[in-house]
Amino acid sequence: MEEKNENKKNSSHRQRHSELGLGVKIRHLRALWLYYKHVKKLGGKRLVISSTKKFIAQSIGNFNLLNWIFKRLSSICFLFGLKRPGLFFKYAFQEESGINRHVLVRYLMKELFLYFLLSFVFFFMTFFVNQILLVAENILKQRVPVKDVARLILYSLPTVISQSAPFATLVGFLMCLGRLATENEILILRASGQRYRIILIPVLVLGLLISVVSFFVNDYLLPLGYINYAKLYREIQTSNPSVTLEPNSVKRTNEKTLVIGDVFDDHVSDLIFFDLDSDENQRIIVAANSTVKQSKDAGILMQLSMNNSTVAIFDRNNKVDFDVLSADNIQLNVFESTVSKSTGGTSPREMTSYDLYEKIKDMKKEGGTSKKVMNQYELEYHKKFSIPFGALFFALLALPLALLFGKHNGQTIGLIIGIVISVMYWAVNILGQIFSSKSGVGGIPIMWLPDAVIGIAGLFFYLKLIRK
Repeated sequence: MEEKNENKKNSSHRQRHSELGLGVKIRHLRALWLYYKHVKKLGGKRLVISSTKKFIAQSIGNFNLLNWIFKRLSSICFLFGLKRPGLFFKYAFQEESGINRHVLVRYLMKELFLYFLLSFVFFFMTFFVNQILLVAENILKQRVPVKDVARLILYSLPTVISQSAPFATLVGFLMCLGRLATENEILILRASGQRYRIILIPVLVLGLLISVVSFFVNDYLLPLGYINYAKLYREIQTSNPSVTLEPNSVKRTNEKTLVIGDVFDDHVSDLIFFDLDSDENQRIIVAANSTVKQSKDAGILMQLSMNNSTVAIFDRNNKVDFDVLSADNIQLNVFESTVSKSTGGTSPREMTSYDLYEKIKDMKKEGGTSKKVMNQYELEYHKKFSIPFGALFFALLALPLALLFGKHNGQTIGLIIGIVISVMYWAVNILGQIFSSKSGVGGIPIMWLPDAVIGIAGLFFYLKLIRK
């Protein structure tokens, strides 16, 4: 009985406490409401808005991008126990008095970043226009909505950005440093007792920052763009057969061939389909008129309802004998692999570097994967790193080239040399990927070979510059 009485007392005590707490909360809310009404009467609303605007304006006005970058770099260096680099970036801050110990570093960073932006716009527009010509031209003429075409181009932007950043680093840095050499600013630095290291530090720091940002775009945004692009393009194909079934054309993949006549809306005329049946016999399906239907099944792009069709089946070993079938209607499933090279599932290009690493590790553990498939996954994995961090290698090469060959007309010389090297780098990279994909060998060395050549050349010319 005593225990029951104590339990009742405790429960009533807790209930009283909860009621008191609820009452306190209600009183606080009422006080806040009365305070808000009082402030509103005094014109406090305008005061709050004006104070907020003033705070934002001051924050934006006082914000310094280089200070923010140096502060983050200093924190990272101290975090990993790198005391000397941490102190260097710490003293590179712009103080409130306007004084800082590394005026030259800040000046060079600003100039390099400005020229990088100008070069990036140039390369971005070049690749962007090329992308428009590849995507929009073939799709717009098939009366696809402009909204879908714009979305396709939007999903292609990560590819354009990842391609533009390394080349913009090379050309921008060459033009900037070439201008400094032409206007004798480098000569003044050397005459004042400064070493080339004072120029090398901002070049490498900015090159590393560009590489990191480019890696994020290449590793995260690029696969996301590929996935959305493929999804939208498939929707366009199923909703508008003329995009896939191009009028008066021939589609060939593996052992299948599709000969297409006229296409109007969802009607196709004079359709001929060549393939092999389950017994490896040659099969030809001919239909005068066909209707295209959408399919919700995975892997099936569309269904063709072939009216008044004829099927001819030939024995490969005995071509004299053949079978002919006639039907009022035949339902033919057109798979995605028939009109595209998609193999289904998630392709290596649609994975992040972490996903690719885990996939390669699982494939090696399970075994049974062909060398060609393994090479393709390894190629795409190392491509995630080699292309973005190519900006760092280009930055290392730009410094000695600009100072060695940019004494006269440095900007023009830098632009010409940069474009020539960019075209050569791009050609070697593309040809190497094609060769590796078809042969199934050398994915890793082929992806890093251009960067290795650029890096070795950069070190060679830098040592030559120091000795000179």
